[in-house]
Amino acid sequence: MDVQLQAVSSILTRTGGYLSQVATHSVQPYRGCSFGRALCGVGCYVQHSWFVTRGRRWGEFLDVKSNAAARYLSQYARERAWAERQGKRFAIFMSSSTDPFLPHERRYRISESILEAMTVCAPDLLIVQTHSHRCLDYVSLFQRLREVCEVRVHISIETDREKIASLPAHASSVAKRIDAADGLRKSGIPVVVTVSPLLPIQYPHDFFAALERVADAVVVDHYIGGDGSRAGSRTERTGLPEAIRGIEPHALRIEYRDEMVALARRYLPGRVGVGASGFAGVYE
Repeated sequence: MDVQLQAVSSILTRTGGYLSQVATHSVQPYRGCSFGRALCGVGCYVQHSWFVTRGRRWGEFLDVKSNAAARYLSQYARERAWAERQGKRFAIFMSSSTDPFLPHERRYRISESILEAMTVCAPDLLIVQTHSHRCLDYVSLFQRLREVCEVRVHISIETDREKIASLPAHASSVAKRIDAADGLRKSGIPVVVTVSPLLPIQYPHDFFAALERVADAVVVDHYIGGDGSRAGSRTERTGLPEAIRGIEPHALRIEYRDEMVALARRYLPGRVGVGASGFAGVYE
């Protein structure tokens, strides 16, 4: 892993496309991802972004944005005012391209520094998106943030399968992520489990029954319509569809998502979202 410290000129990015329905801004503490060689990295749409990779292989580099907290504080007033001029809440999604709780976070603590800055200059809404059970390490910081803004922690749990043939291991086990969701929720932090991108679920009744116990809501999203490209073309260029086909070919179809949504609503009535509107907090 090639790790480089870099000073950046900005950290708050105005959203567009899929994410514009969810938040006004995104924050990326790092560029690249040390989870890139894990299962979640196989189909990750960010690997196709030249702006992020600069031609580097996904999962083999990490740029640490060393001055991210200072840049957040310097941009805060201007970007909040911009959001207000759009008639929107100042809502931040952290983060859309690199997990904020990578193993490297333990050393560099960039995500922690940004969250600390937010306790001083708070957004109206903070959505933290992660694949990692390490989010539980930040429970006290999330509690402090809840005193100054609305906070939701989104934990991705794409399947109940701990291993999918032909694919690498999860960055964080399914069991650990379920335990993290449980721990955060018991500590008063709103938790949304994002079943995204939806992978074949072996025991769907048991899976959604388990999520009902640990999550305030669930969002289900298929890579078709959910990877930021038309008909899931970004994901189709990866090894993920072929691996899915080897387990459950029907899971490649958008109808599979609809079936899982219907089942999830049996266990979590009024607490299930679909796609971008679900990430934005719209549940039925």
